[in-house]
Amino acid sequence: MISHLIDRGLRALFLACGLLAATGAQAASTPVVARYLVLGEDGARVARAVTEAAACPVVDAVAADRRPVALPMTLRAAPAVLPPRGIGESGTPGKPAAFPVRVCEAVLSPDLVRARIEGVDLPLPAARLDRIVVIGDTGCRIKQAERAVQDCSDPVAYPFAEIARRAAAWKPDLVIHVGDYLYRESPCPEGRAGCAGSPWGNGWDAWSADLFTPAAPLLQAAPWVVVRGNHEDCARAGLGWFRLLDPRPPAAGRDCADPGLDETADYSAPYAVPLGGGAQVIVLDLTAAGEKPPAAGSLRARQAAETWDAMTALSQTARYSFMANHKPILGFGAQKADGVSRLRPGNLGPQSVFAARNPNLFPDTVQVLLSGHIHIWEQLSFATPQPTQFVTGFSGTLEDVPNIPEHPPADATPAPGAVLDQFSVWNGQFGYMTLERRATDRWTATVHDVRGTAVRLCEITGRQSVCRPPG
Repeated sequence: MISHLIDRGLRALFLACGLLAATGAQAASTPVVARYLVLGEDGARVARAVTEAAACPVVDAVAADRRPVALPMTLRAAPAVLPPRGIGESGTPGKPAAFPVRVCEAVLSPDLVRARIEGVDLPLPAARLDRIVVIGDTGCRIKQAERAVQDCSDPVAYPFAEIARRAAAWKPDLVIHVGDYLYRESPCPEGRAGCAGSPWGNGWDAWSADLFTPAAPLLQAAPWVVVRGNHEDCARAGLGWFRLLDPRPPAAGRDCADPGLDETADYSAPYAVPLGGGAQVIVLDLTAAGEKPPAAGSLRARQAAETWDAMTALSQTARYSFMANHKPILGFGAQKADGVSRLRPGNLGPQSVFAARNPNLFPDTVQVLLSGHIHIWEQLSFATPQPTQFVTGFSGTLEDVPNIPEHPPADATPAPGAVLDQFSVWNGQFGYMTLERRATDRWTATVHDVRGTAVRLCEITGRQSVCRPPG
């Protein structure tokens, strides 16, 4: 015991003096700056670690038969400084994306019942996921070209860290993020104390500030299903999306590094994540789908048609299907013209292609749509055969103005042929939504404010939903 203490003391002294040689053990002691678990195709459990070390760490796991398993993580993305993407302020080239960190990954087999990275447990999913947190549009918005500046260091103006803490305390089985993680696209304006010193651009410093630091409690609490938003397209933060979040294995040309390959890198085929008990969530990547119908026969039209076909096939593999995409296909937006606020329909790009497949836009086997993009919370349910739509783009990013009216006009519709039956909106506030399973086709959705207080209670039965204030 004494010799062990002496050895530890000498080692600490040598480290402090810089006299200990760089060994594998020393590299392993370098803190991992982020560790998390994303669920991919067919529920694949993809463990990720972001580290400043010279080598990837090992996942220390335990199998169901109590057998210890040491699983070396493989390199997903090496440290790099990548050329600018997009356009910066005043039409100048954007900022190079610096990733001084190494991104490592390992696919964990279903028989593992425990997994750790450098002594910290990963949140392995249960066989049945009944408690789900839904968040979206979480980054701190700084875009001087649009005169949109959020005070990122003010927890009231930018409350994502508190939202993540409250949502983690709810002890979810799963987190679904419906897209738009990175919003720090410009430097903080000179003299603006509320965001002074904020990182910006598409590199690791901005990703860490907008996602991995504030979301740390929620990343540790549960596995995530990640949806790609338009802020993660190749012209914006796609470089980080493919390095850090995309659940599929890396593939040549699918990393947003080559602008000539953006058309294909800005689209991924749908996949499904089982929730157990006959339910699933189908994830769509329609980040490149525009707000206008694509030209007939164009690549975007073909991709949207492929999405519909794949979504339909996947939806037939479970009794109950949530569909998660970023831009709401059946949600309202708002726009102000001539001093008057008017409702804007859902995303016309996918609508036009989906309608050619099915006049109701979705097959009967898709029951609930989860989306973001509009920086509010919103619920729509229909008297016609469309799935109910929830919009949860209210989890940190500067809220949308103008507000959407609480009582839309009687003839208001987000899509041709869709007759609105129930509508609810919570304007100008930040928060998160939870889903709790009551039965395979019955769920309760609760809308929480920043403090975790319930502000809307919704009952989902099949494809219909009804929401009301609590009490």
